Amino acid sequence: MRNTARITASVLAAGALTLGLAACGSKDSDSASGSQADQDKALVVAASPTPHAEILDYVRDHLAKKAGLDLRVKEFTDYVTPNTATQDGSVDANYFQHKPYLDDYNKKNGTHLVPVGTVHLEPLGLYSHKVKSVGDLKKGATVAVPNDATNEARALKLLEANGVIRLKSGAGEDATPSDIAKNPKDLKFKELEAPQVPRSLDDVDAAVINGNYAVQAKLSPAKDSLVQEKAKGNPYGNLLVVKDGEQNDPRVKKLAKLLHSPEVRKFIEDRYDGSVLPAF
Repeated sequence: MRNTARITASVLAAGALTLGLAACGSKDSDSASGSQADQDKALVVAASPTPHAEILDYVRDHLAKKAGLDLRVKEFTDYVTPNTATQDGSVDANYFQHKPYLDDYNKKNGTHLVPVGTVHLEPLGLYSHKVKSVGDLKKGATVAVPNDATNEARALKLLEANGVIRLKSGAGEDATPSDIAKNPKDLKFKELEAPQVPRSLDDVDAAVINGNYAVQAKLSPAKDSLVQEKAKGNPYGNLLVVKDGEQNDPRVKKLAKLLHSPEVRKFIEDRYDGSVLPAF
């Protein structure tokens, strides 16, 4: 990988996140910065709704209690506030992003967030309501892409890998349409926030959509995409992330172990049918 957040937990009450999270309305009772006693026993994790929160909900409902972990899941629909919340301590961890995005975020924001384990891959795909194959894109067609740095570059690399465009030599993880060297179809690019891209499908000729937002939009990356990222050697696996210094928190270690369990692997494979792939 924007405005709503909720805690899925056994005990809920009214409340809202503060300290930079006011933009996200909350359905939960405990502010993530609740009492120290609560923080000692509950691990609060910020996550995108699909598939991240769904995977965490499975862990909470089926595995956490036996492991002695009180897990609480707080949902966000954007790619910024989960990191803000983790950095300022409003939540204990987050699960929504890949390493290139995390590295870019740390560099641009002066944050100190670190991965503690890779859980899954959401293959990026090109979708269309107007053409049946990538070769059917007409000259001058408009393609929507996510506008955050690493995912925009990732989208352009997907198009390059399928012969649609060619990027300039050396174009890296921050590539934008200005880094396109060859564009034989004279495609136009509509840069949108990632959650908005699926909603643009009726207004553009095609759109490159992040896997989690494709699933939320009832699209199957495995079945509906015109082209899709390859899983082998893919650097975009999604991570469990904490603030530097919290890697050895026993609660974090428990969650990381549960997220890498055979039960979670089976849940991912059964639930998402190839739209989300285990990366462990």
